[in-house]
Parts: sequence; C-alpha cells; structure tokens
Amino acid sequence: MRQFLRFLLLTACLVCAGFVACGDDDSSSAALVSGESSAVIVEESSSSSEIFSSSSFIENPSSSSVGSSESTEIVPAEKITEISATIIEDTLDLFYYGCMNLNFKADSFLTIFEIGDIVTLIVDGYDTVDVPVVGYRGDVSVGEFLLSVGDGTGYVTLEVLNGDPAEAIGIGRDVKFPINVVVKMKEKGGYIKYLEMRQHLTMSYYLEAYPTLSIEEFANFRKVNTTGMGEGVLYRSSSPIDPSLGRNLYADSLAKVAGVATFVDFAEGMETAMTYRDFANSYYATQNVVFLGVPPAFVNTVFKEGLVRGYRFMIEHEGPYLLHCTYGMDRTGFSIAVLEALMGATADEIKTDYAKTFMNYCSVVDDMQVALSQDHVDLLKSIIAMNLRNSYHTVGIDISDFDNVDLAAATEKYLVALGMEQAEVDALKNRLKSVQTNNE
Repeated sequence: MRQFLRFLLLTACLVCAGFVACGDDDSSSAALVSGESSAVIVEESSSSSEIFSSSSFIENPSSSSVGSSESTEIVPAEKITEISATIIEDTLDLFYYGCMNLNFKADSFLTIFEIGDIVTLIVDGYDTVDVPVVGYRGDVSVGEFLLSVGDGTGYVTLEVLNGDPAEAIGIGRDVKFPINVVVKMKEKGGYIKYLEMRQHLTMSYYLEAYPTLSIEEFANFRKVNTTGMGEGVLYRSSSPIDPSLGRNLYADSLAKVAGVATFVDFAEGMETAMTYRDFANSYYATQNVVFLGVPPAFVNTVFKEGLVRGYRFMIEHEGPYLLHCTYGMDRTGFSIAVLEALMGATADEIKTDYAKTFMNYCSVVDDMQVALSQDHVDLLKSIIAMNLRNSYHTVGIDISDFDNVDLAAATEKYLVALGMEQAEVDALKNRLKSVQTNNE
C-alpha cells in the first residue's frame, strides 16, 4: 500500500509539472533530471535517498539516463554529481552584504555534497571558481571563496571571506537576472585536512608562551631576503602601533634598530592610529607613513586600489620599508608576496615566507607554543598561492601553474592591470634593489 501511495504521489507531481513548466518560466521549483527534455517538479521529502530541491540536479553521466518525459525516475543522491541553480535576485545581499544566495536549499545540497568537498562553481556568462563547501564563512582563510551551508539563510551561499564575490566574478549593478549556476564535484573531501588544521591555529598575546622564539619572531618582524630583493630594503611585521596583540612595542623598537624610514599600514586610517596608546611616543610616528585602512579583500577593487597607493608611496619615499597590518599575516602576506614575485622570488620562497608568520604565532596549547606539523605548514603555504591566483585571475592573468609560471612577468602585468604605469613598476623595482635616497 505504501508503495502504491508513493506511486500516486509521484504521478500527481508529474501531472503538475506539465502545468507549472508551461505556465511560469521563472518558477523556482523546476528541476532537470539527466537531460534537457526531461523536466519534473518535485517537493520536499524526508527520504535521504531522493533529492527534492528548488533547483535542478544532473545525474552522473555514467549512469543510465532518462529517455523522455514519459519515462521519468527519481535519481538517487549518490548518483548525482552536479546541480543547477540560479542566483536569488536579492540586490541587498548581492551588493551590500557580499553574498550570492543560490536558490538551492542547504539541506538538499548536503545530500549531494558534503562539508569538506571542493566543488567547481560555474556562473553562466561570468566566471568559474573552485570553492570549498563549509558550514560557515569563518571556516576558510581570509580572502578565500567558499560555499557556505550554515550561515542562516537556509540556502547555499557563495561568499568571499572579507570580500565581495559578485564584484570578483564581474557581476555589476546593471546585472540581468536570472543568472544560472552549475555546481559540480571537483575533489571529494579535498578540504577536510584544512578544516582539521584550523583547530591548531591558536596563538597567545604573551611572550612567555613562546620560550623558543626570538623577540623578532614573537613580533613577527623579519627582513625580506628572497631572490632579487635588495639587502636590508624591505621588512614586515605585526603592527608596531596597535597594542591589542601585545607585540607593538617590540615591532616598533626593531623597526628603529633596522632604520626603517617608510611604513605602509594596511590595517587602519590615521585617525584610528593616533588613538593607540603610546602612538605619539613611538619611533613609527616620526617616520613616513601611509595609512591605507583596507580590508583583506584580495579579489576586490578596494584592496587592489589600496595596494597601488601603498606601492606608489614607496616609490615616492626612501627606504628601508616596512609593511604591516595587524598580525602581519593576511594583508601583509599578500602585499609582500607580490613584491617578492615582482623581484624574481621563486614560488617556494614566497610560500615559505608566508608560512613563517603562522609558525611564529601558532600553535599555542595550554599557554605554551607547540610547533606546527610539516603537513600543516604545507597547507598554509598553499594559501598564498591560492590568494595570488584568485586576485591575478580577476584582471585576466593566469598563474594557475603557480610553481612553474614566470611570476615576475605575471606580476608586472598584474600591477599594470591594477592601474600602475610601466614606469612606476620599473621605479618600484629600482627602489627594492637597494636602499636609496630621493637624490639617487
């Protein structure tokens, strides 16, 4: 009897499908099953073996396909490798909050994909990005694309942590809806190791928690000495002025010893900086400083414009230079990596320098630092490669083969694409070759 009732219910749904599909092209309940000609309307069900969503789903091509609308079957979840959806027409979310909600329910999505999978998201007419499936936006690294399934909307949402995904893939205010999206599996469980690693990224504000580190390492202060970089020209550190991490006085003193003449601050504006305790008495306050106050939105215009402003300030002022944000990790890590690449650093040098910051901060367990494993370090190295790839991609520069591409040439093109003149790029390179005065 139960099977007979299910047959009647399915038959009724198929009858309704004919009316809805013909009557409303914008209906969010239309679903495609393994073929353009086989449409079926489905509703929610408690059965986990059947997919009932507000969007379409595509059967694994290796499975048997549905021949026509006269012979339709429900595709088991384990056979589905792709889903189709559209972006919900919500301009407030899209352009103010920086979220792209897909009209696909999160609970249905999780019967096809799992948290920790890496998927390819194809936005028709715009771009294609590889993203991890995670519960919340905080589960990824700063600046990274993600598909979140637990951020409260009930739908699957494309986001960029601290950024705007719509702008990043080219969707502007003049957008025309609907925007079709396909999500397909790229790597099953490919993000699991990173999610597990995040629990080890803990730190302390106190020097006593780091008995094996030098003062320089505690302050995340170091000279950049990758291939092509002039000796003693470029430094990086945690904030020399923000007292919140307990490292500012160390970083400021070390900058003075190094003779830093120009600071580039990605973290805050001048008004905020001047409110910090001891700012007026710092070495920092006596030198050349540009306050950028930009978010770590590496794929977005707001950060890229700030990056150009910072580099132009360096051209206009003599070194040595020190770049910092709050931790000296994300914004600093990206901006330093660009300069390293510009000057001819290898991919491994760039990734190693980036990971060093995390090794300086993490991992603190029971008030004592425990060294990160090599597996963790290798995962962290991949972050800067990903961030550079994504940002360069937004201006049409392909460095997907990060370890083998000519990063110096690609970076020159990147900076020009961001608005710098070639003469400015050449001047920046000249500044970074050796410490000079404005008269040289």
